[in-house]
Amino acid sequence: MDNKIFIFDTTLRDGSQGADVSFSVKDKILLIEKFNEIGIDYIEVGFPASNPKDEELFEVLKKRKFNYSKIVAFGRTKYKNTRAENDENMLSLLETEAGVICIFGKSSTLHVEKVLETTLENNLEMIFDSVSYLKKNCPEVIYDAEHFFDGYKLDPDYAIKTLFAARDAKADFIVLCDTNGGCLPQETLEIVSKVAEKINVPLGIHCHNDSGCAVANSILLVENLDAVRMVQGTVNGYGERCGNADLCQIIPSLELKLGKKCLPENNLNQITSLARFVGEIANLSVPYSQPFVGRNAFTHKAGMHVHGVSKVPEAFEHISPDMVGNTRDILISELSGKKSIIVKAREFGVDLASDPESVNKILNMIQNLEYKGYQFEAANGSFELMVKDTIGIKKQFFNLESFRVLNEKRMDGQMISEATVKINIKNKRIIETAEGDGPVHALDCAIRKALEGFYPGLSKIKLTDFKVRVLDEKQGTGAVVRVLIESTDGTSSWGTIGVSENIIEASWKALEDGIVYGLMHLECR
Repeated sequence: MDNKIFIFDTTLRDGSQGADVSFSVKDKILLIEKFNEIGIDYIEVGFPASNPKDEELFEVLKKRKFNYSKIVAFGRTKYKNTRAENDENMLSLLETEAGVICIFGKSSTLHVEKVLETTLENNLEMIFDSVSYLKKNCPEVIYDAEHFFDGYKLDPDYAIKTLFAARDAKADFIVLCDTNGGCLPQETLEIVSKVAEKINVPLGIHCHNDSGCAVANSILLVENLDAVRMVQGTVNGYGERCGNADLCQIIPSLELKLGKKCLPENNLNQITSLARFVGEIANLSVPYSQPFVGRNAFTHKAGMHVHGVSKVPEAFEHISPDMVGNTRDILISELSGKKSIIVKAREFGVDLASDPESVNKILNMIQNLEYKGYQFEAANGSFELMVKDTIGIKKQFFNLESFRVLNEKRMDGQMISEATVKINIKNKRIIETAEGDGPVHALDCAIRKALEGFYPGLSKIKLTDFKVRVLDEKQGTGAVVRVLIESTDGTSSWGTIGVSENIIEASWKALEDGIVYGLMHLECR
């Protein structure tokens, strides 16, 4: 297939070199299964000679077969002054029984002479002997020309000679690596154009992101040079220092903008779930603003934008979000116009199009509340309750009479909070007290204790996140604080908000909204 671009994922190896990234063997197996499911061509799973974890992983993989992806073992060229068949690294790569082996070698005279501390001729022999030996014992060998672009700028003739050594040894792909991530798009294109004139082996590109150009460099080469048939990168751009080229940006760009085939037919709409799955395994949130797959990639806030996108989505979106498995969202803030409120309300089944009075009232409330410190972008639950309260359909599950919180430092050094809530439910006055690890936890326990006999479904509602933001640091301990709470019932999640000079009151407002929202939606199921 002439327009096929092979995707080489190195999340498990190069990505795991990121400062905050670590994968267990079990994590790597889960990720490999996910990559195979979406249709990644090559999965570089690790460096068997570098650590016991990767050695264990390869032993597990010997017993596994994947219907699409090729498993890749990664290593380096042989040591200087050693025959390839006697080199421990070479032997460990073959012992993995991986169907593909990828090795890196030095392209830069600086690295050869100062890092390897060998001669330029010996380095060429190391590359040739390593690739040649592996190729005799493995079906497919990929050669990564490490530091190629910096090496080319130092000594272009020698850098090309290192590629000739890999070519003559019958490498299946030669991948040019911007290991330091310092190349800009135009110089990257100029250099690879010259390489493509001299090398008839399929080329690949491996870019780091130290100058913020890894994605642009990768896409530009594929767009302009037929010789570039492989792109290496990581999901979410994980990697050492500033990370690697982000495949979650590259794959949609190549498929949707350039008409290239990267994934099997109809699999591109899994790219958002892939990004978020990998983020969960890595215990790192996918950046909200990440192109294509981020939570805010198709989110609209300004009133004019919402008005336009509600009529003609392509007026403010470069692609339809469902193409990459993402969704459109409308945020509510003081910047919102009336159309934003109507569109957002429609999402939860309320039609305000013929009720301009309520729309004006809600808009004024939002603007006044945001002036006081509220922020509804992440508080969809509180916004929905505001709308339903305004038009008179918010259900009153209970009425608060009062609450009280006490903190106690005990003799054993333990700090305990105790909360008492007095509420009215269905004409009954309920008083309950509970202890917790802190005042908000104690309040949560007390209100649940008071409500559980009336609303058994409350047990499904769990608090998953709690954030506090000081809004005016200059006021010190008297500053206004904003509390955002994230809750879930196991099926959906929602955010609620509270603002006050008193952190307990702000927390109660967010907590109460979270419970009321959850109970309303459980009743509708």
